[in-house]
Amino acid sequence: MKTPDIQFPPGVEPRFGDTPDHVALELAEAVSDFLRKRLAEAERVSLVVSGGSTPLPFFTALSRKDLDWSRVDVLLADERWVNETDPASNTRLVKEALLQDKAAAARFLSLKQAGATPADGLDAVKAELAGLSLPLDVVILGMGNDGHTASLFPDAEELPHAMDPECRDIVAAMTPASQPQKRITLTRPALYGARFIALHLKGTDKLDTLKKVLGAPDDVMAMPIRAFLKPDLQVFWSP
Repeated sequence: MKTPDIQFPPGVEPRFGDTPDHVALELAEAVSDFLRKRLAEAERVSLVVSGGSTPLPFFTALSRKDLDWSRVDVLLADERWVNETDPASNTRLVKEALLQDKAAAARFLSLKQAGATPADGLDAVKAELAGLSLPLDVVILGMGNDGHTASLFPDAEELPHAMDPECRDIVAAMTPASQPQKRITLTRPALYGARFIALHLKGTDKLDTLKKVLGAPDDVMAMPIRAFLKPDLQVFWSP
């Protein structure tokens, strides 16, 4: 396909494909290759994924890869504060779509813990992630058309804390006014420091959003995805 006319910052690599399935396979291959190399060096490795419909074919392709999945910690970049039985739960999505086949042996670390609100459950989430080694190994981000990524929403009052480059918390509670559910999210430093980071997108609307993102790359609070436009970011996109 003809590559869309978008000028990325130096070091950001576009990985554009003709179909969602083709891009999902390319992303799964890149992620599995990186995890395989890390598993040769480390006792355990981490894989952070995002929810929604876009990553579903990627989840399926990755779940079939030959890896020592028993040494892989899988977690979400963010989660809605809902029960796993709720249709809005990305925890349920990951368990049904990614933690299958060979990937069924992976260890899942849940961002949804007991508590009426994310603030109530924050200590339990931190305890769940206490054994996670930083920097994270692989982070796969998505992007909303408002420029949010993970649950780093522009209209969340907690955004300044979660986006602070010096934030020492790995997770933060988020209550964006635009969203029907409260959220829990990995913070900017936790995500930014990953050894391998990719942005997985689908649709021409996301290209339009990318152009807005790139139009004012320093205004990270208005569109938080801008904070991750750094060298070595790979952007996987399909129509």
